[in-house]
Amino acid sequence: MKKVLAVCGSPHDWTLEEASPYVEALRAAGIEPVLISPGDKIPSDYSGLLLMGGTDVSPELYGATRHSDTDTSDHARDELECALIQDALDRDLPVLAICRGIQILNVQQGGTLIQHLDTTEHHKRRTPDRGLPAHKVEIVAGTKLASIAGQPLIQDVNSRHHQAVDRVGAGLIVSARDPEDGVIEAVERRDKRFVIGVQWHPENQAITDERQARLFKAFAIALDRA
Repeated sequence: MKKVLAVCGSPHDWTLEEASPYVEALRAAGIEPVLISPGDKIPSDYSGLLLMGGTDVSPELYGATRHSDTDTSDHARDELECALIQDALDRDLPVLAICRGIQILNVQQGGTLIQHLDTTEHHKRRTPDRGLPAHKVEIVAGTKLASIAGQPLIQDVNSRHHQAVDRVGAGLIVSARDPEDGVIEAVERRDKRFVIGVQWHPENQAITDERQARLFKAFAIALDRA
């Protein structure tokens, strides 16, 4: 199995239970995750990077004043992830960024975030079953994500975020939006082997939904070519 760094939050705000859906989805695709947190020694022999969900990215990183609904910042995680993103991009290693992951990827590339969506209730669905559907996602034709999904509209994605990509970072393109309110749901880089960020949580649906599993399988194929 190819080793992928999967970045968890700082020890005080993260549990292994929260990482388990990512681990399960990766292993089902033939990928072995190496879970790391700020302060851990970073292995040098990794083949790709998974950026997981978690607390809000520090608004200071994109020059914004903190919104009252923005989480307390995890500066150590922000710093670690920004460094790992740059290293992965420099080495053209595959990157899959999920929820917070798409946001830190965008910020690291010079983009900004909407700190609290006007349509938060539409996107932040808290249910006991995290795989339950919330809204549709419309994929942009001709993108790598479109080739992976094999269809222009994915229905039944889950959702639990209140922030989103605003100004898109350098080198990134928008590859999906919510058709109801236009919120950016995915970005990617065309000039790299595999750099895709999605705002929803495919790890919670990948075991039972082949459409979501395709994203992890495509990530695995990119890792084999790394």
